[in-house]
Amino acid sequence: MKILVIGGGGREHTIVRKLKESPKVEKLYCAPGNGGIAKDAECVAISAMDLDGAVAFAKEHQIDLVFVAPDDPLAAGMVDRLEAAGIPAFGPNALAAEIESSKVFSKDLMKKYNIPTAGYEVFGNPQDAVAYIEKNNRFPIVVKADGLALGKGVIIAADLQEAKDAVKKIMEDKAFGASGNQVVIEEFLTGPEVSVLAFTDGKCVKPMVSSKDHKRALDGDKGLNTGGMGTISPNPFYTDALAQTCMDTIFLPTIRALQQEGRPFKGCLYFGLMLTPNGPKVIEYNARFGDPEAQVVLPRLKTDLVDILLAVREERLDKQPIEWNDGAAACVVMASGGYPGSYPKGLEITGLDENGQVDGATVYHAGTKLENGKFYTSGGRVLGVTATGATLEEALQKAYAAVEKIHFDGAHYRRDIGKY
Repeated sequence: MKILVIGGGGREHTIVRKLKESPKVEKLYCAPGNGGIAKDAECVAISAMDLDGAVAFAKEHQIDLVFVAPDDPLAAGMVDRLEAAGIPAFGPNALAAEIESSKVFSKDLMKKYNIPTAGYEVFGNPQDAVAYIEKNNRFPIVVKADGLALGKGVIIAADLQEAKDAVKKIMEDKAFGASGNQVVIEEFLTGPEVSVLAFTDGKCVKPMVSSKDHKRALDGDKGLNTGGMGTISPNPFYTDALAQTCMDTIFLPTIRALQQEGRPFKGCLYFGLMLTPNGPKVIEYNARFGDPEAQVVLPRLKTDLVDILLAVREERLDKQPIEWNDGAAACVVMASGGYPGSYPKGLEITGLDENGQVDGATVYHAGTKLENGKFYTSGGRVLGVTATGATLEEALQKAYAAVEKIHFDGAHYRRDIGKY
């Protein structure tokens, strides 16, 4: 098979390396890819949002399957466009992807179908939002931009002033563009967070092994929210009993709700959960693999990923066995100094071999470019250094030992992944 992966980050590198293991794959392309991905697939100069370019390339190169990995092209309907052109694609169509691209849609869906989530209100203008916050007068409170915002459109406000500032930033200053035309204001939930990715063909849902993302930039779970500074799998808080509760009260009801609404979801659905004192609740949905959750979940997958992708597309997931390796995986993200604020680019990365790897771990490239055989930084999150082990402690030890070997100026990473 010839497969094209859309995207150019750490998640896409993880997907590419997993697909590369399949004996069914003859040729891998990635658009646009990055420096590290270039060692595992042929990178194509087509941006992830170039729907016409992706369709034209897939036709010209007789691509057998296109894996649309990022949120933006899914929301923009890349899967719809590919399928309409007769090109098989993996990922939800635009209607189903709205479960991520509109917080208002996903919250209203949960309310309608009694799927447990935080209490909330939706506002279309800043005055009403602020009036509600003042009247409610309970903090902390969560202010969310309705649309996609690279994982950064959520602000947890500790007091009234922070809440007002959050509304202003999203709705008036348009920090996230049109994504902030509406806001969702919701109650603050407490408890351990769990990420559960699931394969679904619109009818059957098969959850993957659990993971835990570390969103804050600094040790001790402090600092700004980021796209993710590291992950572990399995999540130590996620028991078999909780998994069954989530299946009964969240996973299956969500798949059925989308079907009821005429938006059957086929692809990878991500459940961001909070294990509250009142049971598990949904914080958010993503319409695709999480980043960096994919970096610890996919390395534990034993079954050929291609077989699963085809079973999802052909709606026969119930007949497809999926096996996972025991043990654990850990990913430590090495980020540019200054991230998630402004940061320099083009710094040389040393300590990687010619394939962009390090002994004892797998290095997934997120923001790198390759020039004259050398790797340079080109993004906020630069590398996801991942290791597996019989225990979480072993996986973390191996990942941090590998991080020590890699250097670029101002490299910043958390030293407490797995501790929070």
